[in-house]
Amino acid sequence: MVRAVVFDVGETLIDETRIWTRWAARLGVPALTFHAMLGACAALDLPHQAAFDLVRPGLDLAAEEAAWAAADPDGLRNGFDAEDLYPDVVPALTALRAAGLRLVIAGNQPPHALTALRAMDLPVDAIRNSAELGVEKPDPAFFAAVADLAGVDASEIAYVGDRVDNDVLPAADAGMVPVLLRRGPWGYLHAHRPQAARAHVVDSLLDLPGLFATPGAHIAPGSGAVARHVAERTGPSTGAPGTAPA
Repeated sequence: MVRAVVFDVGETLIDETRIWTRWAARLGVPALTFHAMLGACAALDLPHQAAFDLVRPGLDLAAEEAAWAAADPDGLRNGFDAEDLYPDVVPALTALRAAGLRLVIAGNQPPHALTALRAMDLPVDAIRNSAELGVEKPDPAFFAAVADLAGVDASEIAYVGDRVDNDVLPAADAGMVPVLLRRGPWGYLHAHRPQAARAHVVDSLLDLPGLFATPGAHIAPGSGAVARHVAERTGPSTGAPGTAPA
């Protein structure tokens, strides 16, 4: 039985559209072009950082971020705030919390993301990121740290994310219940991959209370109504899953 639910951040809780649009403006390329490069990275199993090399070969990303911060110290730049939360986040968290589930947010994010998330006063028990944990997905040590945060056995934890490589497979290997959210470029692409059969595939966080908030509920991936998303939508693999964190 699932007793805790852990959430990824980017394109799980946070709509990153505004972030990437600001980056496009900063780099001087049309937003559609930069968004398309991100989609290409998702399809080709490249890390999202490769999108910068595609539009600005040789760009020193760290130096560009520092220059941006100096030029606009009070702006969001490559950060986010409560306006970027997907609309289903608070209702889903509220319903899961009311059902007595322990809720944790833990994903691959820079230090400033932790401050932004904590400022939102979301109904969760803990918020951590890779910068604070000192390890990134898909490293097994990340998921071991997540299990410690959740305070329950790994088999009682559902990990919710938008990627097969960073979320579904390492969570399953850690003994957790993986949930693939069909959201964002990676989520839509990865939901069609055969490896998605190892997860519950959902279209909204509002699907989670029906899965895990019912007393005694335990549905194995590959069975039941939610798993039929995989059977209906999975097509030929678009390539071996990548391993670069995003």
